[in-house]
Amino acid sequence: MTSIKIRVGSVPQRKPTPVFLDLFCRSLIILCTSLSVVLSSIAVCDGHWLRAGHRMFGLWYFCLLEDQQSLKVSSNCTTHLEESGVTGVGSGLPVCRSVITLAVVSAIFGLELLVMSQASEGRDSNRRWTLGAKLVLLAALMSAGGVGTFVLLLGSYATLLGFTLTFWCQFTATFLFFLNAMAARHIQNIPLLPPSGKPDIL
Repeated sequence: MTSIKIRVGSVPQRKPTPVFLDLFCRSLIILCTSLSVVLSSIAVCDGHWLRAGHRMFGLWYFCLLEDQQSLKVSSNCTTHLEESGVTGVGSGLPVCRSVITLAVVSAIFGLELLVMSQASEGRDSNRRWTLGAKLVLLAALMSAGGVGTFVLLLGSYATLLGFTLTFWCQFTATFLFFLNAMAARHIQNIPLLPPSGKPDIL
């Protein structure tokens, strides 16, 4: 009878190499974070987030609509938000837009660190990735605070159909910021499988 002997020796310690799934997940996180930055930037630059009857409320302007059945905005727009007659809007919306703008800046720096981490190895790569994930998470928290503040200030006028497309862009960006940050933090705790040596069969 032929006997099969499997010799198990000590495998030399080698640095784990990134597997395809790890690279794919990191690339997907970076891509989704980039999309989130674009969506949030569009939402902040446009700023018109809520349509209530003949009025349009935004981060930067308060406008009156020419026709309630159309989306045409008249030239009667003002940056003096307190003229809308809503209590707290004059001081609350500047804070809201400042927080959301800082959220975009934080996300941009976080995205840059995530990208730079892929161009380095070892501890430097891990530190950059971890810091980038924290900045994206900070962006998610600030963005959520800004969106929540906007909804609370205009809660009496807020309806699902009244919110504009740019508001939903910001809402989606906030959600993606949070998901990408949590995924980036979680992927650091997943150990990579080191290359294993093949057993010798005698």
